[in-house]
Amino acid sequence: MLCALGAVIAYLIGSLSFAVIVSRLFGLADPRTYGSGNPGATNVLRSGNKGAAILTLLFDALKGYVPVAVAYQLGLSELVVTVVGLGAFIGHLWPVFFRFEGGKGVATAAGVLLGFAPALGGLVLLVWVVVAAVFRYSSLAALVAAVSAPAIQVWGWGQGPMTAGVILMSALLIWRHAANIRKLLNGQESKLGQKAAPPKA
Repeated sequence: MLCALGAVIAYLIGSLSFAVIVSRLFGLADPRTYGSGNPGATNVLRSGNKGAAILTLLFDALKGYVPVAVAYQLGLSELVVTVVGLGAFIGHLWPVFFRFEGGKGVATAAGVLLGFAPALGGLVLLVWVVVAAVFRYSSLAALVAAVSAPAIQVWGWGQGPMTAGVILMSALLIWRHAANIRKLLNGQESKLGQKAAPPKA
């Protein structure tokens, strides 16, 4: 019962698409209508508004972190905490409030990992930052971080429900980046900070 209730509440929180919400508050075009069409911080950055992108990143991470942190504070089991984290992440991918058209989950996954263990989230974020700084591709950084996350989890915390949750999130994140993988292979992927073409009419 706790697993189901926690998952539903976390899913509803994860369903808040802050890329769309923040863009509306800033009077920007819907991020689903330009650039990659992905409602996430990287695409909001393509609008040229760094403030909106930073807020999107922050709130998308918080909606992954807060449910997990609350579950920990309530003394719930590792299994329930893991299910809560997955609920928030899946809510971002398929948000009930936005016709199930969600983002790729990078910031929300980072928030969940930070909630699972600050050191785990910090190490995975470090991988993202290093790859992004060297290659300037957000998608490549996300993919490398997704591949490294399960290895870091097992190395630092062993196996268990949380490890299974990290593996599932990583697999979903990689799957959501299928189009980016094709663009990277074809040399067509946009770099960090590159402005998008004007939104569709």
